[in-house]
Amino acid sequence: MGLFSFIKNAGAKVFGIGKTTEEEAAEARAKASREADATELRLEEAAARNMEETIRDLQLDVDNLKVFVDDDMARVSGAAHDQATKEKVVLVVGNTAGISQVDDQMTVENPEPEAQFHAVVSGDTLGKIAKHYYGDAMKYPQIFEANKPMLSDPDKIYVGQVLRIPNLD
Repeated sequence: MGLFSFIKNAGAKVFGIGKTTEEEAAEARAKASREADATELRLEEAAARNMEETIRDLQLDVDNLKVFVDDDMARVSGAAHDQATKEKVVLVVGNTAGISQVDDQMTVENPEPEAQFHAVVSGDTLGKIAKHYYGDAMKYPQIFEANKPMLSDPDKIYVGQVLRIPNLD
């Protein structure tokens, strides 16, 4: 008898069994897409867990904290002890690389007036920001304190960072 050669992928075409090269390629693309989606979901879940851990590490008091990430948007829920804590949590999540929007669904146990927010631009300093909002550059420590523990030094702010600007009573 001997060795016979055949066209490897012709069987599906002739007998209707198996898969054509095109079908196999389509299934491979679909599988790769599903795997990419699953990988993205795992990455989003890991990012959400990291944000939750960071919030806890910063000792921000939020009961039933839950962060959910979907692409570049994060949703935050839970019960914050006060308005400042709620706003700090939003800033921790929003100032995370890859996040462009935060859907704040948190409640506040002790409501207070909301702070303003300021996106840092090139040339900004806490003094300049204080001058803009309060008319007095020397009130920059209030902005620094309002953004602790996310800020560790009044001179370490960066372009694009969003800061809390508290109301002064």
